[in-house]
Amino acid sequence: MMKRISWMSAALTALGVMATSGGAWASSHAEAPAIAEDPAADNTDLYAWVEGSNLVILANYNPLEEPASGPNFHKFSDEVLYEIHVARGPASLEDALTYQVRFKSTPFPNVDPANLSAPVGGGKEFFSQLGGSSQFYTVTKVEKGKSTVLAKDVPVAPANIGPRTNSIAYKIPDGTTYEQFFVDSAATSVIRPLGSGGAEGRVFAGPRDDGFSVDLGAVFDLAGLETVLGGTPFDNVAGYNVHTIALEIPLTVANGGKAVTPGASDAQTIGVWASASRRKTRILRKKDEADNFGPWIQVSRLGLPLINEAVIGLQDKDKYNRTHPKNDVENFGAYFLNPVIVRDAEFAGFYAAGGPLAGCPGGAAELKKNRTDVIDIISLNGALGHKITAIGDVLRVDLGTASQFPNGRKVMKNTNKEEDVTDTELSLLLCKLAAPVPDGVDTNDATFKANFPYLAPPWEGSRQGKGEK
Repeated sequence: MMKRISWMSAALTALGVMATSGGAWASSHAEAPAIAEDPAADNTDLYAWVEGSNLVILANYNPLEEPASGPNFHKFSDEVLYEIHVARGPASLEDALTYQVRFKSTPFPNVDPANLSAPVGGGKEFFSQLGGSSQFYTVTKVEKGKSTVLAKDVPVAPANIGPRTNSIAYKIPDGTTYEQFFVDSAATSVIRPLGSGGAEGRVFAGPRDDGFSVDLGAVFDLAGLETVLGGTPFDNVAGYNVHTIALEIPLTVANGGKAVTPGASDAQTIGVWASASRRKTRILRKKDEADNFGPWIQVSRLGLPLINEAVIGLQDKDKYNRTHPKNDVENFGAYFLNPVIVRDAEFAGFYAAGGPLAGCPGGAAELKKNRTDVIDIISLNGALGHKITAIGDVLRVDLGTASQFPNGRKVMKNTNKEEDVTDTELSLLLCKLAAPVPDGVDTNDATFKANFPYLAPPWEGSRQGKGEK
């Protein structure tokens, strides 16, 4: 019998997290020891789905941003190479298309603080938004060995600090909100075209609400989830922001210049993943300066949600972040075929007679080994007739069919729901999708936008900082 699965599965969720993760139970928030110390380069969530005649890709970085964390508010790193990778077809995970995004901040002018005649501005200020520094970025497309700059010196949306900053520093007119000014209004929006006349799509970069949701506090209190205790789960990611690179790409561009035809097709199926890289060598100078040298070294990556977080063991999480998806079967295949989370559940007695997972097909004896079904489902094999042979941690999207996880991953616009990937993956790993295994938190704390970039506006530091919501 699958009795009491709803609340016991919440405890099992927490158990799996404690056994396999060094970070928060969210899609990929500080999930590995090394990247936990480098948040600006930390991939958190990746979304990719077909929206009308476009492919939308949202790559999130910098987990759990407190909106009120001034005076040095969160931002993208000028020293990180952010990349979005697209593989095409069923037989290769090599990049067919790569979008490289580099950021550059204007420095604060150095001003003598004893010069009382100096106007407001420069590095002498306490309030960084008055100092005069801004951040910009360049988007470069790499295809068939050719690099093409699609957008240059595009402004990043600034931190959503509060109404006085909006009025005094950002010069937003009265009656206009932060979101209206920086996103919605065509005259002032930081959304910009890619390529000549927008032929390559559109781009946005800046802070957004973190659309993931989970009861972190209860998870880390030794699995004392409210679903177990009879209370109400609390979304501990509520009120936090992330930094998002959002791309809206015409389907013909994503499909290599070919028009997309309706219907399932291996040839029209792509694999999307995002990464962050730093230079191999960094030298710190005496005058608060640093030089970076050498080749780019990947320090973070993300394709499917929750893979490094909940499938890969602690001993291999840093290695996972530094490797390419094409090598995942060789490097990490044992984790997929023999899910550690099932063995932990067995240890806790959940598959024993009368346990909450006792009715799962085959029981722990079968669920903990030879799980080719896991690989088939995450690669889209067995769904829509696909025959994918290149297996790795990429988010597969069939461009000719409606997107629904694991065929892409989308946000549910105009609602406070995203596709509940946590429930889907737990149900797959623990019970072969024979019964739902929910985590107890199913809604976001904000409503997703109807239009690009789709994620909800960032929370405001002044009145919506953590603890004020």
